[in-house]
Amino acid sequence: MALTDDAITRLRTMIQLGELPPGSRLPTEAQLSTQMGISRSGVREAVKVLEAARVLDVRRGDGTYVTSLAPRLLLEGLGVAVELLRDDTLMEVMEVRRMLEPAATGAAALRMSDAELDELGQILEDMRAAKDDAERLIGYDAAFHRTVIAATGNETLTSLLDGLSGQTLRARVWRGLIEGNSAHVTLSEHEAIYLALRSRDPLLAQASALLHVNTSESWLRTVLSAA
Repeated sequence: MALTDDAITRLRTMIQLGELPPGSRLPTEAQLSTQMGISRSGVREAVKVLEAARVLDVRRGDGTYVTSLAPRLLLEGLGVAVELLRDDTLMEVMEVRRMLEPAATGAAALRMSDAELDELGQILEDMRAAKDDAERLIGYDAAFHRTVIAATGNETLTSLLDGLSGQTLRARVWRGLIEGNSAHVTLSEHEAIYLALRSRDPLLAQASALLHVNTSESWLRTVLSAA
C-alpha cells in the first residue's frame, strides 16, 4: 500500500505540474516503474486507483490517458458517497446545501437565458401535474434545480450541488411531503423561485431558494425522526 500511495502521489504531482496535461498519454507501465523507482505492480495499482477517481482513462490496447479533469468527472463520485451516508449525517448534507444553493440561485437570476427560463417554466408545469406521484416528482425536482444551477455557468458548483442532492435524499423529502399532505407547499416554493428568476431579482431568488431548502431540511428531519 505504501508503494501504491507513493506512486499515486507522484502521478498526481506530474499531472499538477503539467508534465502530464489533460488528454496526454502516460508512459508505459515499465517506463513509469523505472522513472519512479517503484515496482510495476505498485504503478499498476496506482493507475487503477486514479482510473476509479476519473483522473486516468485506461483504453485497452491503446494506452492510459489523463482525462479532461473536468469537475463533472472528478466530482462524479460525490453523489455515490452521499447515497451511502447514514441518517445522522444526511442533515449535514442539507446544511451544506443551505450554504451553497441559495447563493447559486441568486447568481442564476442574472445569468439565465430566456430559453432556460422557458425550460424551467415547463418543468414547473410538469411538477404540478405530478404532484401526487413521488417518483415523477423526484425526477422533475432534480431537473428543476439542475437547470437553475447549470445557468450559473459554474461547472464545479453544478457538479457539487448535483452530488449533494442525490435521489435517495430527494425521495425521502418528497415522500414525506406527500404523506404529510404538504407537497403543495414546496411546489409553491418552486414557483416562487421561478418567478424571482423570471424577474431577474438575485436577492429575491436567493431568499426564495433559502426558504425552500429550509422546508426540505425540516421535512427530512421529520422523516428521519419518524424512522
